[in-house]
Amino acid sequence: MRRDLGDGYELDDDAERIDREAVHEYLGTDAYWAQGRPRETQDKLIDEAQRVVGLYHHGRQVGFTRTSSDGNSYAYLADVYVLPEHRGRGLGLELARFSVDEGPYAERKWLLHTEDAHDLYRKLGFGEPNYKVLERRPPES
Repeated sequence: MRRDLGDGYELDDDAERIDREAVHEYLGTDAYWAQGRPRETQDKLIDEAQRVVGLYHHGRQVGFTRTSSDGNSYAYLADVYVLPEHRGRGLGLELARFSVDEGPYAERKWLLHTEDAHDLYRKLGFGEPNYKVLERRPPES
């Protein structure tokens, strides 16, 4: 599914179109949550995702999201980014909205982990972190 955002921007959930090198370059070097993630791991995450969405500007990938789901009760939004030079135009909100509200998991409970952009996610109905969420982190190596 594609959606034109105007000004040369579009959203597309065609997994074959994802520029894996661009995704790995941003996530592996700039994203606080994925710094140092090996390319092989990133590729496997894309391959095993139930949905990936690219944000493109004149055909060049400038943003990304990845969705994992059990297919029945929940969906998890991950690896959301828009390159810094394209921020401030509402593209992050449209990217997240397209991923959450306009996909096959729109009627599921959605989860995500983030240290920032809480105001953006509130606009999509995500609430504040609360006492119900438990997290187990892997042991440090």
